[in-house]
Amino acid sequence: MDWIVSISILFLSTLIMMLLFKMGNPWKKSSKDFPPGPRPLPVVGNLHIMDLKKPYQTMLEYGPVFQIQLGLQKIVVLTGFDTIKEALVNKADVFDLLSISIQFGNMTVQWRVAFSHGDNWRVMRRFMLTTLDYGMGKRSMESRIAEECSFLVKEFESYKGELVFLLEFKTYLSYVILKGLRFLHDIFQIPEL
Repeated sequence: MDWIVSISILFLSTLIMMLLFKMGNPWKKSSKDFPPGPRPLPVVGNLHIMDLKKPYQTMLEYGPVFQIQLGLQKIVVLTGFDTIKEALVNKADVFDLLSISIQFGNMTVQWRVAFSHGDNWRVMRRFMLTTLDYGMGKRSMESRIAEECSFLVKEFESYKGELVFLLEFKTYLSYVILKGLRFLHDIFQIPEL
């Protein structure tokens, strides 16, 4: 009876190892489409060879463009100004099709404005220029933001270290930037409850 259990465990562990190796063997599927890089392990990828203090020096032997795998995610890394310029300016049509990973929370919303790219970026840019009335001959956003920052600093200085209520600040600042109008009354008053 013991030998049946041990053979069953051996068979199941062999089967699981074969499945893990098959699923975690991405370099055999489409490695021709990716630049050179170290061979990843099935589940951890290239995490086992990364120097966490100096990760950029770990892959110097593969050149300015290389591939790494972090977990199950393949990543193409571009290093150096010339390489990045070549990829994003001269070959923008090729890199336009790739998704861009942003490390600021969940940015997988399809119609995002700040980090859109490709056809989505063109549609969003056209929308922003026409709807928000930006364009030629308009005051630049930079001057508006600088002007509002100076007003904001003066407002904060007038409180001389007292408590400032900032709940309405985001709405107010958005309105100032988008409409170009500002309110002269005190926006940081604590509301009466």
